[in-house]
Amino acid sequence: MDSVDGPESRAGALSLPGRIAVALVVGLVAVGALYHLAMVFLYVSPSNTLNKEHGTAVNNYIYPEFEQNWKLFAPDPLQQNIHVEARAEVRKPGGTQETTGWVDMTGRDIAAMRHDPVPSHTQQNELRRAWGFYTDTHDTQEQPTSGDRSDLSRTYLLQILERRFGPTLNGGQVVRIQVRAATTPVAQPPWIAGSSPLTTTYRVLPWWVVNTSGKENAS
Repeated sequence: MDSVDGPESRAGALSLPGRIAVALVVGLVAVGALYHLAMVFLYVSPSNTLNKEHGTAVNNYIYPEFEQNWKLFAPDPLQQNIHVEARAEVRKPGGTQETTGWVDMTGRDIAAMRHDPVPSHTQQNELRRAWGFYTDTHDTQEQPTSGDRSDLSRTYLLQILERRFGPTLNGGQVVRIQVRAATTPVAQPPWIAGSSPLTTTYRVLPWWVVNTSGKENAS
């Protein structure tokens, strides 16, 4: 029996504007995916004419969210536990100011991942990579060493902590944030002689002023 192309058979079909919209969305997604793959390829590929010529654009796209880290495969992997801690200065309605205690932000991430079979990428890597990005672009006196990337790393780290503290805390407005890293060596196996003591050292950064416009200043 011949099929009849009636209203019922056309009920599930997209209209012409709908088909055009779908085609545009698919095209944009495809272009975005190809652009992302091209940028990652240029970043991880050996030095060549293209990534030398467009190195600034590639780095601006890759850092900090898409940076590739191969330390898992290094012959000498990291042998320290680094916990990023932060505290906030809060201005109360009456004008008084209060400084919170140090909050172990890394410890919170670890606690959120514990017993979670599928922890999020944010819980696992966001704060750790932000701190690594900062230390890669600043010396031990907290002076920038990589120009715009140093500013980007500081802004990125501060924005993460701003979001975690929130704009208000303990009945007041968060006006400044300070960061420090607590570094403790990983205990060596008992059969290794001469292991260093497990002493925690701290790297304390200056106070950063929280700016409602999304910028910050070091003080």
